[in-house]
Amino acid sequence: MKPYAYVRATSVEEATAAHASSPGARYLAGGTNLVDLMKHGVESPGTLVDISRLPLDAVEEQPDGGLRVGATVRNSDLAAHPLVRVRYPGLSQALLAGASGQLRNIATTGGNLLQRTRCPYFQDTSKPCNKRSPGSGCGARDGIHRDHAVLGHSPHCVATHPSDMAVALVALDATVELHGPDGARSVPAADFHRLPGDHPERDTVIAPGELITAVVLPTRTAGLPSAYLKARDRASYAFALASVAGVLDVGEDGTVRHVGLAFGGLAHRPWRARLAETALLGRAPTARNIDHAVDAELALAEPLRDNAFKVPLARNLARRVLAALAEPARPAEPAAR
Repeated sequence: MKPYAYVRATSVEEATAAHASSPGARYLAGGTNLVDLMKHGVESPGTLVDISRLPLDAVEEQPDGGLRVGATVRNSDLAAHPLVRVRYPGLSQALLAGASGQLRNIATTGGNLLQRTRCPYFQDTSKPCNKRSPGSGCGARDGIHRDHAVLGHSPHCVATHPSDMAVALVALDATVELHGPDGARSVPAADFHRLPGDHPERDTVIAPGELITAVVLPTRTAGLPSAYLKARDRASYAFALASVAGVLDVGEDGTVRHVGLAFGGLAHRPWRARLAETALLGRAPTARNIDHAVDAELALAEPLRDNAFKVPLARNLARRVLAALAEPARPAEPAAR
């Protein structure tokens, strides 16, 4: 048993000051991931800063129609919130696809974003892992990597980010609010997580001492058709082999005027499909155009020895999501000649 200090913060300022003054400190809210990692010896924080009693547990409607979700809102509460279900149904679906009912009752919005990879080499301290121990190597690259990345990986890390919620937030153009010793700032959800590059140990763009205080869902995607679809090895309590979150707005002329598309289970972070979005904007969401757009994005994939199946799997998921969202407005396609 390794000793650690415990601080029960009574304000955001106290929490960030305690974290910033203790190198290696960790914030504790639900603890569904952090406590497990401490048990396995992967995480050994010198200080735990308990933020579970801070007033960050509300879902607040904004004057412009968006929603501000506090960092300690429980996943189950967020998934069931009436305004989330009506305005951002893809987020509710993503939350319900994650973990189990018991874990969703404890896990928090901020903690969900900060959960770490489930790569077995990361979780086993006897194995090499650049994310856990920089410079030790990536055991998964030439080892067991069926569940690992096909997009954006590097020679140093091929792990994937496990969150379902984060994928939906990226597609919905959400932002993450941070508060630290230097004040507050906001980061687009699409830019919050990092690709591994040469520093896979850095999961996010959070600076030392910064705390997630909220996630903001914008008015521009409120009420638009959105959906989340996930493929996994079993029907529940399993991480995504591949997943897709989509948002689609089709104008009266039958062409796409807004689209958000993000993949989960394919990369070190939720993968915003910018090429696919650009290919669909201003075009009719026909099956042919959807196929062209998705194929353009997945042409970037670099599968490893045992996970090439993820590319057609993700392609089919994206086709299904976009086709379903486009169904009310999609025109009939011309017959093949």
